[in-house]
Amino acid sequence: MQKSCSIAWLAGAVALFAAPLQAQPLPPPQNVVQLSASGTVDVPQDHLSLTLGTTRQAADAATVQTQLKAVVDAALAEARKAAAPGQLEVRSGGFSLYPRHTEDGRISTWQGSAEIVLEGRDFGRITSTAARVSGLTVSQVAFSLSREERARVEAQAQAMAIAQFRAKAAELARAFGFADYALREVSVMADDAGTLPHPRMAAMQSKAYADAAPVPVEAGKTAVTVTVSGSVQLK
Repeated sequence: MQKSCSIAWLAGAVALFAAPLQAQPLPPPQNVVQLSASGTVDVPQDHLSLTLGTTRQAADAATVQTQLKAVVDAALAEARKAAAPGQLEVRSGGFSLYPRHTEDGRISTWQGSAEIVLEGRDFGRITSTAARVSGLTVSQVAFSLSREERARVEAQAQAMAIAQFRAKAAELARAFGFADYALREVSVMADDAGTLPHPRMAAMQSKAYADAAPVPVEAGKTAVTVTVSGSVQLK
């Protein structure tokens, strides 16, 4: 009997000491305000991507592929003479080869297309190089921001957004009759308006394009925006 009482007392003691260890529900947050603020910087686009392309057609696929390869190899060799890191980068672009069918479903001919891309920050070097490349015409012009410029501008926009967030939080605290605020959580997101490729139809044939003047290009601006959002505890 005494042994049973001892066991019951020990079990009660364990339960007594274990009770405070159980998780207690936290009170719901009070005087918490959700807000967001943005900083935007307009900056000229400093990166140009110029796409040059050509098409070929023949009775068999091998002939088309051989012709395209010869034109692209010659164009790449010419363009690489003016290449400079960051200023003019040269690379191959899209390549496609597909059959053309007659009304009864038979293959009549094969047609293919190939591209090279000239891109970088030196607009003059890029356009003048494109004018010297024979056998290809300009098919697309696109502007954007370089990595270095994007990082610099995002830092500016982020500083503006954070300052706006802090000012807005302090203003809300005063408006609700509080002296200050404490930051609870925050997220930072960067975005820009982006740029769409601008198709440019080439009025000249490939043979004449080798002696053509550089394609006139003019970059626009990109609006880089950083948004800071989160919640603050008014106190």
